[in-house]
Amino acid sequence: MVALRLCPIATIHDHTGTSPPPAAVAMAEGMGTCRDRLIDQSLTARYSGWILEALDELPDNFLISDPVISGHPIVFASRGFLAMSGYAREEVVGRNGRIFQGPATDRRSVMEIREAIREERTLQISLLNYRKDGTPHWILFHLCPVFAMEDGRVIHFVAVQVPIPRQSRCSRSGEREMVFGTCRNEVRLDEDCGCNLAVDSFLDMDNKGLDAEESCKASDREKEKALNAATSILSTMTHYSKLTGRVVCTKRCSSAGIVPLSSSLNISLGRIKQSFVLTDPHLPDMPIVYASDEFLSLTGYSRYEVLGCNCRFLHGPGTDAGVLQQIKDCIRAEQACSVRLLNYRKDGSSFGNLLHISPVRDASGKIAFYVEVQIDENSKGDEHGLSPKMRQLGVVGQVKVAVRSLSSRAGPSRTSS
Repeated sequence: MVALRLCPIATIHDHTGTSPPPAAVAMAEGMGTCRDRLIDQSLTARYSGWILEALDELPDNFLISDPVISGHPIVFASRGFLAMSGYAREEVVGRNGRIFQGPATDRRSVMEIREAIREERTLQISLLNYRKDGTPHWILFHLCPVFAMEDGRVIHFVAVQVPIPRQSRCSRSGEREMVFGTCRNEVRLDEDCGCNLAVDSFLDMDNKGLDAEESCKASDREKEKALNAATSILSTMTHYSKLTGRVVCTKRCSSAGIVPLSSSLNISLGRIKQSFVLTDPHLPDMPIVYASDEFLSLTGYSRYEVLGCNCRFLHGPGTDAGVLQQIKDCIRAEQACSVRLLNYRKDGSSFGNLLHISPVRDASGKIAFYVEVQIDENSKGDEHGLSPKMRQLGVVGQVKVAVRSLSSRAGPSRTSS
């Protein structure tokens, strides 16, 4: 069975309720098409076309997500997960995992998951999720990162979900079984939040607002089942990655000198909907360490083809050497610059690139990256009427905020050099 893609459904209207200008519609459709293609290729480009069938044969309940794509979408949902949750595959692929949360999902548990993603580490935690029909169910959530061998960056997260049987999940000494509350003893239910945790076996509203002191812990058997499932899934992914020569591993195992960006920074940058790249001036040949979805759409290259490369692959016979020297001089002087440059797409076609380059400093004031924002001079104008220069400065500002906020708190992956 082939993993289906969820085509984004969006209606664009401004605050007046009128239809948007054609340029805005075309831009939204183009961005959606690019993202859809990245989701489709997220697994097959690295693990070969056989990976989807191999994963579909595994009996476990699990999801695979891609933190590099904007919105950190799900790129695969197993048959077991779909049966457990009641969703169809096309309703899940392309969406963020938050769609399974509900009013009674413990927010502190969600924050623990987000922190594990930011720190790119494995996590096991009990969690109250919701099926498609709205019924809540407890699961043991086992998260593990998947690293690329060539540069050590996180390319996927695997999330195994093992149902926690009713008899073992939430009990309180001296009282009847309870199936609501949180999974951690120190967390309390806040009745002011308006959360109704009613489940079919516990509808006693007199208990609403009680301290959530239930033990809600998965058994050792369930923990072992989750670990074994994760091991099997990761083994399958590793095996198929060897077929393409782009091997993955379960621990950071970079064989190159490039230190990857943190998943948290990747996710923050993914929210910026413009064509841009980040380059690292501290590494030999100043390689690209981040490329936006819109940059890939503009140039026709895949993310795997551009990361680790210098931007000169965009140059061609008509590229002005004088402009290239101007760019080098500005970088050497640690200054921003704006130029017009003839660049070339993967298919050989050329485009006039209105390029803006600016240094990006970390929280200590040192240059961490250079951001390069590209605008095709023949592209349709901005729907808000902003000039190319203003759009580029807006991107630079957003990148600087993302880098500085993350570099102010150290993590296992670098945000600055």
